[in-house]
Amino acid sequence: MTAKLFTPIQLGGVTLPNRIVVSPMCQYSAADGAMSDWHLAHLGTFACSGAGLFIIEATGVTREGRISNYCTGLYHDLNEAAMKRAVDLYRDITKSPIGVQLAHAGRKGSAQQPWLGGKALGPGESPWQTVAPSALPFAEGWHVPHELTAQEIQGVVDAFAAAAQRAKRIGLDLVELHAAHGYLLHQFLSPLSNKRTDRYGGSLENRMRAPLDVARAVREAWPKERALGARITASDWTEGGFEAADAAVFAKALKAIGLDYVCVTSGGVVNARIKLEAGYQVGFAETVKRGAGLPTMAVGLIVEPQQAEDIVASGRADMVALARGFLDNPRWVWHAAERFGAKHEYPPQYRRLHPDQWPGARLVRPLAAEALPGR
Repeated sequence: MTAKLFTPIQLGGVTLPNRIVVSPMCQYSAADGAMSDWHLAHLGTFACSGAGLFIIEATGVTREGRISNYCTGLYHDLNEAAMKRAVDLYRDITKSPIGVQLAHAGRKGSAQQPWLGGKALGPGESPWQTVAPSALPFAEGWHVPHELTAQEIQGVVDAFAAAAQRAKRIGLDLVELHAAHGYLLHQFLSPLSNKRTDRYGGSLENRMRAPLDVARAVREAWPKERALGARITASDWTEGGFEAADAAVFAKALKAIGLDYVCVTSGGVVNARIKLEAGYQVGFAETVKRGAGLPTMAVGLIVEPQQAEDIVASGRADMVALARGFLDNPRWVWHAAERFGAKHEYPPQYRRLHPDQWPGARLVRPLAAEALPGR
């Protein structure tokens, strides 16, 4: 019997050949939003991975919407051209779909690259004025953001739609809206960061308004024959914050707008203590899936093929997305296919490495070898 992990799934008009997704991973290696040669190497690696879908890192819809001065953007023709160059390389290697995550960092923008500390930029580091639903800094030592006016919120909505149009011209298969990890859309959703008293704050319905306006605008701009989803949060891990029940309501509203899936994660809007353990966020995905009836992607310390198979085979989520697990092992999909005896083709240049041609596979992965032909 074929492992559920290696069965296709339809998202909108796009078919993923398997349920394994490469999560968006910020590389902090762009120049004024334009992808660099580093991104060519990054995308090339994962074009060879065999994953059913690759999603390009969080990409700022405006210059000030980036996390750092080195984050990818889609707000200028040069950004669009650079991303197309990388996407064309990806398509030369694989037929698997490729998407982009559109984002606005809000009050978590104007930050250093992680390897330089990841803190708010200082006076000599080209900082910029950040924006947010309320004039509350992310944490001590962070910039106090400008509270967006209703007109400026509409400007953010328009920027997301314009970035989606650029993604359309590039020829991407999928757009994912980033409404998690403490960035701007999540900041509107969470009562911890949204203290507004107008139509964009207060009740859950009001706090969802701006993110849903973004979703509607992008849905109108993005072709229905492609896929549209969102990464959403299901817990702020802090009393009085956004919770899984709220996430289910939000996901149901996204479904009504016409989104095709949600990826369910948590945390990031405030500094909180999170208990990290294998699959620690899968329960959130399960709650949202049951509450919204929308295809759901699970994330969070999903590291082993059997663990991933159990998640999708049990119906707790429809897909799994890995980030650091893929950085650690870009051949994760190949090895998972060996583990389950699933048919999986390699790029022809690497065909000699396939376990039916290379005896070394049985030596370095003896557990997977049990499922290989000839045993």
